[in-house]
Amino acid sequence: MEHILPKYNDPLFSILLIVGLGFVIAVTVYIWEVYSKQKEHNSLLNFLEKFESSECNINTKDLIYEEHMLTPLSTLAKAFEHNGEYQKAIEIYLYLIKNINEELPQLELMEHLGNTYFHAGFLERAKTIYLDILSKRPRSIYILYSLEIIYELMHDFNKAKETLVPLKTMGEDTTSLEAFLELETLISDKKMSKEDKSNKLVELYKLYPSLYRPIMEQIFRNDHTKAWNIFDENRIEDILDILWFLDNEKLDMNIINTYESLKVLYYIKGIEDTLSHTCGIFSLDMLAIAKNYGYDKGELYFSYICNNCRHTFPVSFKRCPNCKAINSIKVEEQIAKATT
Repeated sequence: MEHILPKYNDPLFSILLIVGLGFVIAVTVYIWEVYSKQKEHNSLLNFLEKFESSECNINTKDLIYEEHMLTPLSTLAKAFEHNGEYQKAIEIYLYLIKNINEELPQLELMEHLGNTYFHAGFLERAKTIYLDILSKRPRSIYILYSLEIIYELMHDFNKAKETLVPLKTMGEDTTSLEAFLELETLISDKKMSKEDKSNKLVELYKLYPSLYRPIMEQIFRNDHTKAWNIFDENRIEDILDILWFLDNEKLDMNIINTYESLKVLYYIKGIEDTLSHTCGIFSLDMLAIAKNYGYDKGELYFSYICNNCRHTFPVSFKRCPNCKAINSIKVEEQIAKATT
C-alpha cells in the first residue's frame, strides 16, 4: 500500500508543520494571556484586601454583580463621597473594582477610590492607591499632582519634589509649585536657626515675589526687622491682616512713619496719635475718619477667598483647602463694631 503521509521534504509537510506550530503558539499565547489576566486580577484582589473595613455599613458580599450595575453604583458612590459619607463610597468602589476585569474602568475606579481616601483624610491609603495607579499608568498628570499634595501634607517634601520631575518631562509648568515647596521645606526645617531661616526667606522672596504674603508672615515670626526691610506698600492689602494683628513690640515706627497707609492703620490701632492724611484704602480711611470724629469702636474682621474656586474661609491658608490651588488667597476685610 502506498504511504499517504507527506514526507519530510514534501512541501505539504512544511505547510502542515508551519500551521501546526502557529496553532500551538496561538494556543500558548491565549493561555498565557488568560493566566496573566487572572494573575493580575488576583494580585488586585490581594491588594484591595488591605483596604477592607468593618466600619462600612453597606453589605456587598452577597450582591451578585452584573454589567449594567456599573453606572448606577458609580453614581451612588460619587453621591456618597460628595455628601461626606466616605466609608459608603469606599465600600462601593472596592466592590466594583473586584468585579470588573477590564483595565480602563478598573483604573478609573481606583482613581475615584484614591480620591475618596484623600478627601476622607486617609493619606497613607490614598498614597498607596495612587502609586499603584502610576505603576500601570505612569503618565497620569492628575495622579502625579495629587500624590505631590499628599507628600506635602505628610511633610515629605523631598518625595513631593520628585513628583515634579515627570510632570516637567510631560511639559507641565511647575515653577510656582517648585517655589512653594522650597518655602515649605524652609519653614519646616527645625534645625536651621531663625536668623538663617529669615535670610533664606528673604532670598527666596527675591526669586519668587509671588510668595510675598507667606514669606512676610513667616519672617514676622522669626525676625520682624527683616520683614520691615522688605515691606512693599503697594502690596499692603496682601498682608493687611498680618499688620493689623502684629504685636506692638514688632512695630518699627521709622518704617511706619514713612508710609501713609501704615500711619493710618496704626492711628486706628492707637499707636499713632494724629491723623494727617487718608491712604486710599476704603476700610482704613472709614475707620480712621470715624475715630478722628470720636467714634473708636470700629474694628476690622477678615475673611480669606480663593481666587481660583471662589470659596471663602475664616482662616488664612497657603494652599486652598477646597481646590488645593497655591498662591490663590485674597484677603478681604470688613468693618464691624468691636465686640469689646
